[in-house]
Amino acid sequence: MTGNRGRWPKIDEERGVEDVTLLILEWLGEQGVNAMIRMDAERLADNAPAWTFAVSGGPLTHGMRADGMTVQQCMSVALARLRDSGLSVPF
Repeated sequence: MTGNRGRWPKIDEERGVEDVTLLILEWLGEQGVNAMIRMDAERLADNAPAWTFAVSGGPLTHGMRADGMTVQQCMSVALARLRDSGLSVPF
């Protein structure tokens, strides 16, 4: 992590990746990556995957998007894709 600002969380083993989602977004920003997570109420009402995570720029050669029914599902897919792209997120 660039310039560790004391944000390393103590992970609660009974909780999921949603607890560190904002830290992940901040870490990505520090790497020069544009990142966002969004919840779409219309897609939720249609029982479609309402959570979207999107990144672009920095060391990524192509943008990436991950969708999920829950924030945990969305972020799990996103982290796997980021690692496959060579960006090793430390969370």
